[in-house]
Amino acid sequence: MKKILTILSISFLIISCGQDGSKSVDKIIEDGNLQALRAKRTEIVTQQQEVANQLKQLDEAIASLDTIKKLPLVTTITAKDTLFNHYLELQGNVETKQNIVLYPEMGGVLTRVYVKEGQKVVKGQLLARIDDGGLSQQLSQVEVQTELAKTTFDRQKRLWEQKIGSEIQYLQAKTTFEAQQNAVNQIKRQLAKTTINAPFSGVIDDVITEQGSVVSPGQNAIIRIVNLNNMYIETEVPERYIPSVTVGKDVEVYFPVLGKTINTKIRQVGNYINPNNRSFMVEVGIPANEGTVKPNLTAKVKINDYTNEKAILIPQSILSENSEGDQYTYVTSGKDAQNIAEAKRVIVKTGKTQGDFIEILNGINTGDAVISEGARSVKDGQKVKILN
Repeated sequence: MKKILTILSISFLIISCGQDGSKSVDKIIEDGNLQALRAKRTEIVTQQQEVANQLKQLDEAIASLDTIKKLPLVTTITAKDTLFNHYLELQGNVETKQNIVLYPEMGGVLTRVYVKEGQKVVKGQLLARIDDGGLSQQLSQVEVQTELAKTTFDRQKRLWEQKIGSEIQYLQAKTTFEAQQNAVNQIKRQLAKTTINAPFSGVIDDVITEQGSVVSPGQNAIIRIVNLNNMYIETEVPERYIPSVTVGKDVEVYFPVLGKTINTKIRQVGNYINPNNRSFMVEVGIPANEGTVKPNLTAKVKINDYTNEKAILIPQSILSENSEGDQYTYVTSGKDAQNIAEAKRVIVKTGKTQGDFIEILNGINTGDAVISEGARSVKDGQKVKILN
């Protein structure tokens, strides 16, 4: 009521001065007295300044009594402990140690291919054969000669045991037999090179050279065989992560082409640091039942390199930085029944980030009300209106 009476009194004063002033001014102007005109002008300016000062005092009084309308509006989040898993994001490729191309060990005509693409084979199974160039016939002849040499040696051995005959005859028979055995074994090794066998169980991925083609050792690829039961992802990890990236760590693998995610673990960590990019190799196992995953497929690898079971996380967007490089945000305290509280600036020490959130190591405690929306528009010690 007192404020209203004051405002009405000032308004009346302004109106009165305006009316009286208008008559006086008109009369002075009619008189044409320059000195009187200047005196009147000085009087009006003085009155104007007094009115302006009184209006300013009224505005300050109103602002002190009616603070809610001018308080910054903010929302807050309550800081609390939560499980925080940080992931190191890398890119890797699917590999398999059992993905090889078979080449011939002997030149000649590829006389027979016993398998087709997509066929499952077992270790040691005959896959293809190359013309032996008469080696099989030569083997038969040498085996006959070997059998004769064995018979001669056996008889000569019995005679020598009975002290019949000379020692030189016994040694000659023995040497001839052993030489024939070596010849048989050598031809068999040569014949083994005319066949191509599966080095491990797997699937025929590609028949590269057609039956009837002439092939040369180490030059013409014959068959590709793949085993998808022992695949893994290989990725390079920067050396600074050596303490945190270890065998058994949880890994999340995403295949963009397949739109598929699998959870697995690190199965092997390399012991060699590449001097070119200062990184080491890591192998991540792939479950055997993942039939859609193929060698050389690109994968996004997320390795769990850090875990904090009682971490305080806040959005990165509410952090600011001062001129000294310190990061800070605002918390509220002393909230009353009208949700009016005081904003307090706190310097924080941050840890790792994940997505839109950042770990707070120091400066904010569990239960603190941290200003989220409106954090960049408040000042330290300012009163704020909490909306939530």
